[in-house]
Parts: sequence; structure tokens; C-alpha cells
Amino acid sequence: MLESDVIIIGGGAAGLMCALVAGQRGRRVRVLEHANRCGKKILMSGGGRCNFTNTGTTPANFLSANPHFCKSALARFTPADFIDMVNRHGIAWHEKELGQLFCDDSSKQIVAMLLEECRLGNVDIRISCSVEGIARVGDGFELETTQGRMQAASLVVASGGLSIPSMGATGFGYEVAKQFGHAVLPVRAGLVPLTLSGKHLEHYAELAGVALPVSARCGKARFDNAMLVTHRGLSGPAILQISSYWEPGKELLLDLLPGRDAPQWLAEQRSLHPAAELKTVLADALPKRFAQRLCEVFLDNAPMRQIDPPRLRDIGLRLQRWPIVASGTEGYRTAEVTLGGVDTQGLSSTTMESKLIPGLYFIGEVVDVTGHLGGYNFQWAWASGQAAGEVA
Repeated sequence: MLESDVIIIGGGAAGLMCALVAGQRGRRVRVLEHANRCGKKILMSGGGRCNFTNTGTTPANFLSANPHFCKSALARFTPADFIDMVNRHGIAWHEKELGQLFCDDSSKQIVAMLLEECRLGNVDIRISCSVEGIARVGDGFELETTQGRMQAASLVVASGGLSIPSMGATGFGYEVAKQFGHAVLPVRAGLVPLTLSGKHLEHYAELAGVALPVSARCGKARFDNAMLVTHRGLSGPAILQISSYWEPGKELLLDLLPGRDAPQWLAEQRSLHPAAELKTVLADALPKRFAQRLCEVFLDNAPMRQIDPPRLRDIGLRLQRWPIVASGTEGYRTAEVTLGGVDTQGLSSTTMESKLIPGLYFIGEVVDVTGHLGGYNFQWAWASGQAAGEVA
């Protein structure tokens, strides 16, 4: 008899969720985590308070080559289901904004909860255990690891993506997928700051630290939130969100006066404050340093009465469609997620099981399903982990 029914590679959010569900079903489950502790990305998320889900989760909050793939798992394990577990463990939480839920105290509580649920399912967790080889043996799997040879009937790959390599992220899961004949879609950094270069960086560099609300657009995607100017480019929630849709060569536009009809507002200001300089007027709606810089580099800086109405209208339209020429992103070093991954065409959307190799599953970030900023990627981890844990 095999020593385990299920081996799960990866002790992060998806892996632990899968483990506790399978363990509490009576499966003999072993988790292999190559780091020295489980849940490192959980611990660092949300500034140490873990944005563990989003009450507004829908399939529309996810990017994938197959946008329908995530629907089944998300429908069967909802934010309310995870909140029930959090409440059962007495973890206090609050909604920050836009449906984002955080621990009142510490993200350590979420990891402790998952580990306690694993304990209740008699899950065997091996930390500092790296997988060196995997083979299909009969109807099961044999693994060579740094803690010896192991066998199981089912194998679940929950090894995450390439984001934040300082946390130990690797492309191991993609290698396993390819080994067993699965297609892996091109991967790139997502939810990541954008970099500027040359004159585009010079225009903004001395504004590092300035933040303002914007509406960021790329193609059909649009996000209204804060933007932060950095020493290397642009960050903040609006930029992180739009970064998942942007690629070199794509047009990226910002509405610097979201919620206003900029041409109309400027016309009104011209009537009310004809002697005021444009930078002074804009400083009522934008951070002062930002407004001054726009006028110095890009716009007129004359008294309002000297800017004729057609020119003022052009300025207003430009402020609503402000072009940003990004040179790239800060890459996996600071990315919160990895876009792309194991092609969902080769997986069951109900169980996460491989259509090619019975007993092989892929869950969480390694799969080509990537959420928006704000707790959605954790909800995908919980939902996909639950889906595989129910059947593995």
C-alpha cells in the first residue's frame, strides 16, 4: 500500500487549503514545502495583515486565456465560505475598501488557522523538503526528495508562480506540467509597478512620493484608484491593477481628474479666477508639486484669462487622456502575481485534475488564472484548493 493517498507540492495558500480538505475527508495527505515554513506569501501579504479574500469576487475579476475556467470552483467555494472558517477560529477582521477583507491583527493568524485545520485532518507537513524528481509509477507517482523517496496515488502541484523570488518562488510547477505533457502559456509579472526611462522618467523622477487618485486605462480595462510616483516610475493600486493588462507597445492612459469633466471644470475656473495661473488652479484638484510639474513640462503656465477657450479645452481633454510611456515593469522581484501558467485547456474546471494524467492536479497561481488586486488571488487559491481537495 502507498504511504500517502495524496502528496501536495507547495505549502502556500492553495496547497494548505487542498491539504486540509483532503485530510478531513480521511485521505492520508502529505505536504512538501521547500521553504523553512509554510505560507510565506500569506505572512507578507496585506502589509502583514493578509487581504485574505474579497466579498465582491466574480469571474470577471480574473485574467485567463479561458475566462470561463474559474467559474465552477469560485461558485462552489465563495468568500462567505472562507469567512465562515475565519470566524470559527475567532480571527477578527475588517473591510478596508472595495470588498477587501483584512485581519485586524496579523496574517500569522490565517497561517495558524490553516495549519490547525490540517492538523485536524492528520496532514503530514514536511518543511525544507525539495522535490528532485517525479515519475509515474503504475497508477500513482513516485517522488525523489531531499527527505527520501515518497509515493502517492495522487499528486497536487501547488507550487505557486515566479513572483517574489526572495520568498523562494521558482518555476518548478511549470516544469512538472511540461514533463507530463501539459502546455504552459507564456508567463510574465502581474500586479507590478511600471518603470519609466529617459525623458519620461526625468519628467516625473523628482515627484517621487507624490500620490493622487487616477483612472488608469489600457485597452478595455480601467481601474480607478491611487497612483504613486516612485524613483523608478509609477506604482500604487491603479498602476498595479492596470499592469496586468499592459504590455510593451500598448497604449496606457490616465485620467488625472477622475470624476470631473475636465474641459468644463477648467472653463468654470477661467470665469471664476481669470487672474490665477493654470498651475494654481490645477493645485486645487491635484497635489501642488504634481500640478506645478505638469505646467512646467507639458502645459501652459499663464494666467487663465490668457489661455483661450479652445486651448483650455485641449488641456482639459489631455488631462483626461494623459499618456504614459512605460519602458517595462519592475519584474518578478516586486510582482504580486504571475500571469500565464499551466494551460487550463488541459485541466478539469471542476476538479483541477489533469485531462492527460489521472491523479495529477494543478491549483493556485501555477494555473493560468490571475486575479485583480484586492484579495482575489487568495480566493482563487482557496477555491481551487477546495476543488482538488474534495476529489484527490
